[in-house]
Order: sequence, then structure tokens, then C-alpha cells
Amino acid sequence: MASTDKPDHRESIKSEEALAAPPRRSNYSSVHVALRVLLFAASVTAVVVMVTAKQTEIVPVPVFPFSAPLEAKFSDSPAFIYFISALSVAGLYGILTTLASISIVLKPACATRFLLHLALLDVLMLGIVASATGAAGGVGYIGLKGNSHVGWGKVCNVYDKFCQHVGSSIAVALFASVLLVLLTMLSVFSIYRKIPK
Repeated sequence: MASTDKPDHRESIKSEEALAAPPRRSNYSSVHVALRVLLFAASVTAVVVMVTAKQTEIVPVPVFPFSAPLEAKFSDSPAFIYFISALSVAGLYGILTTLASISIVLKPACATRFLLHLALLDVLMLGIVASATGAAGGVGYIGLKGNSHVGWGKVCNVYDKFCQHVGSSIAVALFASVLLVLLTMLSVFSIYRKIPK
């Protein structure tokens, strides 16, 4: 009877080991940091390529029988200005959250709360970047194809280098949007893994 009253020594050792073992570190933190560095790089690249989109061509003036030099630049379109502003904010956000993610890797005490805030901010930033990319893409498409219904002609057949810069910048911004989607999914998945089962 005395043997049934004693606690099993093996069970107490297992419970002590479970309490003493540090939480298993995942690779998600390093993936977070890498994706945020890529977000910063993509945003800055999109801004630089769009800002350098400038071309001057000799264009015939309607009604008058002569040609004049006309310049195409990003500041001629409010959609491109919004694009530059949004991607500049995304670049700043990328570098700030990279530094914050590195600090969380070094001190993981409040990582769950931090991941929740990051997921919310990533969704907000995704909305901003996606809307700016869509606006710039719409203007770029009209420049490429024109719109015969309202009398807007093509401009990319004249300003080819300008349109190549705009298209490249929009493509890089789409990549930044995909990175923000991946960051949001990764943050939510990391929070989900921390839920006790």
C-alpha cells in the first residue's frame, strides 16, 4: 500500500524537463526579417525607377504646322505622385519593421503581441501599396493603349523609355504587394502556432 501513495519519480522528472526546456525557436523570425528587407528594397527600387521616368520628344502640335519638344515625367500624373508617396511610406515602413523584427529576434519576450500589431500594420500597408499600384497601372495602361471612347491617344509609342520605366516600377511594386501578403500570412500563422492546444 505504501507504494501506491508515492508519486512516480519518472513523471516528475519529465514535468521538470518540460518546464525547464526553452521554447522551440522557429525559423519564422529570420524569414520575417528577410521578407522585410526585400520589402524595403522593392519599395525603394520602385520609387527610384519611377522618379527617373523622364523623356523629352519632339511632338507635332495639333492645329499648327510645327513640332515642339514635350516632356513626359512622373509628376505630370497625380496617380504617379500618389504611387511615389505610397511606395516611399512602404520603404520607410519596411526598414522600421526590419529593425523592430531584429529586436524581437534578440528579445522574444513579447513576440506574440508584436506579431499581432505587425499583421494589422502589414494589411494596412498592403492596402496602400495595392491601391497606389492599381492607380499607377491604370494610368500606365491608358498611356499604352489609349482610350478611343473618350479621345485619349496612346503615348507609349512616342515616349517609349518613359513607359518602360513606369511599367518596370509598377512590376516591382506588385512584387512589394506580394511580399506584404506573405508577411501578413506569416505573422498570422506565427500567432496561430502560439495558441495553446
